[in-house]
Amino acid sequence: MKVYIVGAGPGDPDLITVKGLKILQEADVVIYADSLVSEELVNRSKPEAEVLKSAGMTLEEMVDIMEARVREGKMVARVHTGDPSMYGAILEQMVLLKKRGIKFEIIPGVSSVFASAAALQAELTVPDLTQTVILTRAEGRTPVPEREKLKDLASHHCTVALYLSATLVKKVVQSFYDAGWEPDTPVGVVYRASWPDQKIIRTTLENLEQDLRDNGIRSQAMILAGHALDPRLVDSEDFRSKLYDPTFTHQFRKGV
Repeated sequence: MKVYIVGAGPGDPDLITVKGLKILQEADVVIYADSLVSEELVNRSKPEAEVLKSAGMTLEEMVDIMEARVREGKMVARVHTGDPSMYGAILEQMVLLKKRGIKFEIIPGVSSVFASAAALQAELTVPDLTQTVILTRAEGRTPVPEREKLKDLASHHCTVALYLSATLVKKVVQSFYDAGWEPDTPVGVVYRASWPDQKIIRTTLENLEQDLRDNGIRSQAMILAGHALDPRLVDSEDFRSKLYDPTFTHQFRKGV
């Protein structure tokens, strides 16, 4: 037996992977981030499973439970929101599990950045516009390395996805301005992507702070910035990939 670190997806219980759901339904013990993971999803675990909320636990308390249950021969599902590899605080869990000789496996999930892009009906990598997406967060109580300051990352002028940054929007906007972004740069914000109370805001860099304030958004929001977020792109035929261009030859088709 081992610990399965499962990505639950962004909120919608149907956005967990097939493999992740299978693990959840087979697990003897389910430990989940109760402030972020859907109760409806957790209720899909088997009736006799031991279900524990992790919000009130320390790291050591949580790992103690994982270790004890695995040594009892039980299968443990540690359920995280989104994808565990993005701001999931899983490394510290893996360190202790490995130190204690407990095997673990990570099951990836749908990150909120992709649920947000879907809600906004946006392609984050538009041909001839941008082919790069930077996933980051603004610096607050949690520091970022000096070489990863938002101003420097934004200087690439590609699509930027900001996790955990809604309370730092003033700093975010200034960092983009310092990197040379224009006030009318498109921005999309999705609050609680894929949840029933999801809220979508389409705005610009200059109006971002006010629009978040007007909508009372200070947490659980993904901020996507860059020209790929321009809603007018769906009315243009100027951006086409080579893959489906009739003049382009590739492995499966000869161009004309």
